[in-house]
Amino acid sequence: QVQLVESGGGSVQAGESLRLSCAVSGFTDSRYCMGWFRQAPGKEREGVAVIDTGGRITYADSVKGRFTTSQDNAKNTLSLQMDSLKPEDTAMYYCAQSTKYGCVAVDAREYTYWGQGTQVTVSL
Repeated sequence: QVQLVESGGGSVQAGESLRLSCAVSGFTDSRYCMGWFRQAPGKEREGVAVIDTGGRITYADSVKGRFTTSQDNAKNTLSLQMDSLKPEDTAMYYCAQSTKYGCVAVDAREYTYWGQGTQVTVSL
């Protein structure tokens, strides 16, 4: 059984940092897309930082230069370092794993497994 469990969310003030972690169990194949998505109330789910089958990372324009994702294959974890947080970063953040060969990393529909989400709230 594949499970993705996120942790590290919370409430912070603008300008502060948070680090999210995603622990993956039951799936160890690094050839497929993996990444972080977020969804704010009333908005569509968007890719924040995604890793394609070649290991290339794509960041949403809104987080470039502030967010960094890293993958530890030995520990089967994915992390998201979020710096200089802004109120517009407030959302539920999800870790996701694809099982589709040749997946399009930025497309949420390409992902098979999702974590339960962790809330990030940024206030002024």
